[in-house]
Amino acid sequence: MSVVSSVLVPYASYLRVYEPLAAFPEPERTHWARYAGRARIPTAQDELRRSLADLVATPPVGVPVHESGDAFVAEVNGVVCVCPWRTRLRGWLALGELAEMFPAPVLDAVLPPVVRGQAVADHERWAERNPDARPWIRTAVWQVPVRWFVLFADEEREHTGAAADGGAPVLRYRTPMVQARRRLARGLKTLRESVDEGPLTEGLVDVGRWLEEFHPRALVELDYGGLVHALSAKQLAEDRSALDVAEGIAALRAGDTEGAGEAYGRLAERWRAVRDRQFAN
Repeated sequence: MSVVSSVLVPYASYLRVYEPLAAFPEPERTHWARYAGRARIPTAQDELRRSLADLVATPPVGVPVHESGDAFVAEVNGVVCVCPWRTRLRGWLALGELAEMFPAPVLDAVLPPVVRGQAVADHERWAERNPDARPWIRTAVWQVPVRWFVLFADEEREHTGAAADGGAPVLRYRTPMVQARRRLARGLKTLRESVDEGPLTEGLVDVGRWLEEFHPRALVELDYGGLVHALSAKQLAEDRSALDVAEGIAALRAGDTEGAGEAYGRLAERWRAVRDRQFAN
């Protein structure tokens, strides 16, 4: 386990929703209330270590056999909110995306077809019994999707540098659900009035449907996660991606296509440098 625990967080970002305890039915509500009172709550790094431990097993465990009973916890205006990991569900969903990310020989080497086939069958049986299930966490690798930034304002940006004890830097945004939904609706309206339907518009519709599944007093968080290791301290300090997106949408709303193009150019150049590292030797 020492080897696994020394691995840095992968280059992934996360969009999370924290819901108040009142959003959960019993007995789950009582479980999370007790959980939030624990002396130590597992971190994202803990979840990663558990997943990596499963992958280095023989044969590898692509999706956990049992659903996680852990969650991230945040306090919002004195109200305890939790974001369940739902690692098993997220594993199933991620499994469906792997074929688009890796060539077949690489994928077969990492997760043999028999392992993937069993996971798919397990998911199908589970989904029949849980048709309304959805994850509280969305993940993106080697990027933060532009559509995620639409939900946040620059003043909600939280950035801390590397700690003296070796702790990793943090870059995240947090906003109330009502604000996230309002910004998404305004951004979507502007895009539909200004440009043709495209990936960004479709992506915003998808995120909007997802957000509608949660409590109106929830908290929405965008966490750069492991991407902080793909950016220098200077790049992190100067990153104002949410501001670039907001300025671009505002420019479109005002009919300023040149200003919108400049904002998008800043954003695209910043994230192109990160995505290119995915294929670096």
